[in-house]
Amino acid sequence: MPHPDLPILILGTGLAGYNLGREIRKLDKTVPLVLVSRDAAPFYSKPMLSNALAGGKTAESLVMKSADRMAEELGARILAHTQVASIDTTARQVSFSNGEQLAYRDLVLAVGADPIRLPLDGDGAADVLSVNDLDDFARFSARLDGVQRIAILGGGLIGCEFANDLLARGIAPTVLDPAPWPLGRLLPEAAGHWFQQRLEAAGVRFRMGTAARSVARQTDGYRLELDDGSQLDVDLVLSAVGLRPRTDIAATAGLATQRGIVVDRRLAASAPHVYAIGDCAEVDGLSLPFVMPIMQQVRALAQTLAGTPTDVRYPPMPVLVKTPAAPTVVAPPAAGTEGTWQVNGDSDGLAARFIAPDGSLRGFAVLGSATAGKQALTAQLPPTLG
Repeated sequence: MPHPDLPILILGTGLAGYNLGREIRKLDKTVPLVLVSRDAAPFYSKPMLSNALAGGKTAESLVMKSADRMAEELGARILAHTQVASIDTTARQVSFSNGEQLAYRDLVLAVGADPIRLPLDGDGAADVLSVNDLDDFARFSARLDGVQRIAILGGGLIGCEFANDLLARGIAPTVLDPAPWPLGRLLPEAAGHWFQQRLEAAGVRFRMGTAARSVARQTDGYRLELDDGSQLDVDLVLSAVGLRPRTDIAATAGLATQRGIVVDRRLAASAPHVYAIGDCAEVDGLSLPFVMPIMQQVRALAQTLAGTPTDVRYPPMPVLVKTPAAPTVVAPPAAGTEGTWQVNGDSDGLAARFIAPDGSLRGFAVLGSATAGKQALTAQLPPTLG
């Protein structure tokens, strides 16, 4: 049996870490809890970063609760501005860069993911911004005064959400992506073009089939050299090409990693008493950096840590794309699923259904007025992880 005085140690205070703390406290009021953060550990909603400008939000106003308030709410010790140096899974101990060491009953890695950095040439490459947390958003929003031209590298979910949001600041962004249409990993072609046309009508510019090669500083901004031989002059460059799960600290500790930290259906990593949740976790081969799977994970893991071993299950989990110019909800089919897209649409909306050979629905995308049918379609989908 674990020593009763040792804490559950949670590395990370994002939505995964803090919500796990909340779920644990619903089941166990007394187990010691320690949460560790690289930053000031405020509680905020990361998904709100990509539509904060339209709401007039600042980094400060996005904070829902301070670290002190969260410590009080959870009855927990919160270590802010603390870097992990190493993890010893045999001794069940974590060492920090400030010299402190903590033994744990159970360790939960909720360390998130890092923005993927493109291999850009040019003396302006280091100036390219990305927004992955509250501090990033503060730096980004502070640079927007007087800005008219922004290049967004990446036409996926986050890139398109930021593009739509920047319109609220009177900025017409240009989105670059080598894919032939935006949201290329989520939408079939017809839906992707419908989506693009609606955002273009609102003021977003797209350069699909094109990527940046270099970023050079200019006296009044930056010049991008593109792979089609053209140039683009802008005031600011934002990279939104995706996230890579943070696995380094886990791999150094000898834990199994692939795309993410490999865990089973009980969120257990390859060493006893170690778990992973959130953007850093690869659950049964799935890496899903969205709120709904995180909430399923934390509820299941809290049960396990409270003494009731519980497998995580994923219901159908459609993704809401926060682009008011083209309201979109998508539930892409699982990778490798056989089937075909069936698309129906008009100027007001478009519905795409991914139909398997047996006639069952395996995915969908609804845009514009067709989003009214999202609940009925979701009810027809199989579980994402049953």
